[in-house]
Amino acid sequence: MASSSSTTASPFTRAVVSSMRKLYPEALADKSFDNTGLLLEAPSTPSQHQSNLALLTIDLTRAVCTEAIEKKASCVIAYHPIIFRGLKALTLGDSQQESLLRLAFAGISVYSPHTAVDAAPGGLSDWLADIVSGASNTSETSSSKPNQSPKQASKPQGQDKKQPKLPNRPSMARQYSKPTYPAPSTQRSSSPSTEHTRSTIIPSPNPPPDTPKGAGMGRLVTFSSAQSLPTLIERIARGVGTPAGFHVAVPQGAAVEKLQIRTVAVCAGSGGSVLSQGEAGRADLWLTGELGHHEALAATERGGCVVSLGHSNTERGYLPAVMKGRLEGVLKGEMEEVRKGWEEEGWEEVLGDEGCEVVVSEMDRDPFGIVLLQGSEVEGTRLEDGSVVEGSISEGSGNGRRPG
Repeated sequence: MASSSSTTASPFTRAVVSSMRKLYPEALADKSFDNTGLLLEAPSTPSQHQSNLALLTIDLTRAVCTEAIEKKASCVIAYHPIIFRGLKALTLGDSQQESLLRLAFAGISVYSPHTAVDAAPGGLSDWLADIVSGASNTSETSSSKPNQSPKQASKPQGQDKKQPKLPNRPSMARQYSKPTYPAPSTQRSSSPSTEHTRSTIIPSPNPPPDTPKGAGMGRLVTFSSAQSLPTLIERIARGVGTPAGFHVAVPQGAAVEKLQIRTVAVCAGSGGSVLSQGEAGRADLWLTGELGHHEALAATERGGCVVSLGHSNTERGYLPAVMKGRLEGVLKGEMEEVRKGWEEEGWEEVLGDEGCEVVVSEMDRDPFGIVLLQGSEVEGTRLEDGSVVEGSISEGSGNGRRPG
C-alpha cells in the first residue's frame, strides 16, 4: 500500500480529468499546434484538501484564477491552454505564470481540452451548428451583463434608410457607452430545428474506436430550403447571448434582406484555415469567431457572407449550455471509480465527501467588448423580417454605415 506521504493530485481532480477525457478524447485534438490535457497537476494532501468543485472557463486570467482560489476549487477546466509553448522559467513577472504559481500553491490543477472539444461529436462545432439550425436557441433573449449599457433600440419599419447627418460633437465626453459583453444563457427553445443535413469539414484522422461518428473540425450545415440571412443573424445572436453588435460581411451591392442562405460552414475561434477547406470554402455563409481581412474579402467577392462574433464569443456559451451538464452527468460515476481504486492512506474523510459541483466562471469574458455611440441618430436599420444589425448594412454600396 502506498505511503501517506506520496505526492498526488486530489481524488476529485483525478475524476474530473478522467471525465473530460471520456467526453472529449485528447486523441481528437489537433496536436500539430495545440497543447491539450492536464497542464498543471497540483499536489494535494488530506489536510489541505480543496472542495469538490470544478470551475469552467474559456480563458484562465488573473480574475478567473482569483475566483478559483476564492471558491476553493480543486480543478480549473480552461478551454484555451494557459501553457501553449515551452516555458523556460516560472516567475511572478509574467501574468500567466503568476496565475499558474498561485493555483499550484493553492492546490488547484488545470486541465485544457481546447480542440478536442472542437472536434468531438456534441462539442463546440455541433453546438454552433445547432444554433444555426435553430436547435439550441435560447427561449428568451439574454441581455448584456448587469450595469452595462443595453443594445440601442431600433427605429420603426419604414424609416428613411438614408444615412442621417450626425449631430455636432464638440466633445467626446460621454458620447460612447461602457463596453458591453454577451451573457450566454442556459435556456433553450423547445421548437424543432430547421430541417438540414450536417457533415464534418475536416474529419479526425484517427478517432478512438468508441468515438461516435462525425468527429473532426468544423461543420457544414445544408438546409433543405434556403433561409434568409436576417433570420440566421437573429438566430445566431440569440444563441450566443445577444451581443450588442458583431461583424457581418456581405457582397457589395447585395440587399441583406434578400440574401438567401442554403449552406453554412461553422468553426469556433479563428476559423479561416478550416472554413476554406473543400465544400465549406463555397458555403453561402461562414460563421466563426474571427477571420482575417483578406479572408473575409475573398468570401464576399465569391458571393458569400460572413458572421464574425469575436473569438471566444463563439465558445463561451458552450460551457453553461452543454459542457456543464455533460460533465455533471459522468462525474459522480468517475468519482466512484476513483474511490474504488484509491490506494493512498489517510484520505478516508476526503474520499467520503459526496460533493461533485461544476460551476461556470463569472469572471470569464472576451477581451473585447462593444462600445455604443450614445445619442446618435444612427441606431441600426431594421431588416424586413424584424432583425436588426447595429449600424446599417442594408442595400447600397456595401460599405457598412455605422455610428461615428
